[in-house]
Amino acid sequence: MIRVLLVDDHKIFTEGVASLLQNESDFEVVGECQNAAQVKTTLKEKAIDVVLLDINLGEDSGLNVCNYIVEKHPEVKVLAMSMYNDESFITKMMKNGASGYILKNTGGEELLKALRTVFKGENYQSKEVTDIIMLSLSRQKAPEKNLYELRFTRREKEVLELVAKGKTTKEIASDLFISIKTVETHRSNLLSKFEVKNMISLLKLAMEYGYIK
Repeated sequence: MIRVLLVDDHKIFTEGVASLLQNESDFEVVGECQNAAQVKTTLKEKAIDVVLLDINLGEDSGLNVCNYIVEKHPEVKVLAMSMYNDESFITKMMKNGASGYILKNTGGEELLKALRTVFKGENYQSKEVTDIIMLSLSRQKAPEKNLYELRFTRREKEVLELVAKGKTTKEIASDLFISIKTVETHRSNLLSKFEVKNMISLLKLAMEYGYIK
């Protein structure tokens, strides 16, 4: 059972998502919050697996709420869901510890997929979010010299290219005919080689230094 806390300052939105999740046998909505204070109280009182968190909470900032959750409740995963499709918001949210980022125009099927993915400990960005990041990076001036003379195995390069396309660990395993555990090992190796903690930062450096297009 995936226990989900819904956080958005528009109650009609949380009610709509709650209605969607209640039709799924593997989800339980444990609460609906409209501000940071309610989130902090609910986290202390209830067991939660994933927080579906909006960036704009009226007078509160979802960025700060995300940072609080990651620091005080590291066992809880955060999936950001917002109307903001700007690369800076996406990057800031991921740097603050969110496990995923999707837009509010996302369909119900992808929302369910995203929640299940971050619950398993994986990162998730919808294809639209990945495209936004890649477009932003492509507009940046490429460095004159490749500062990271990294060496990759053939599999690591394949995994890196598929991550850039927005593929999940399960999808990469299926595409390459290897186990999920093997994919996770390659992802871990890539993070280590780039000396970063999440896939957003990895993709940013990989694009900047010419390892992916």
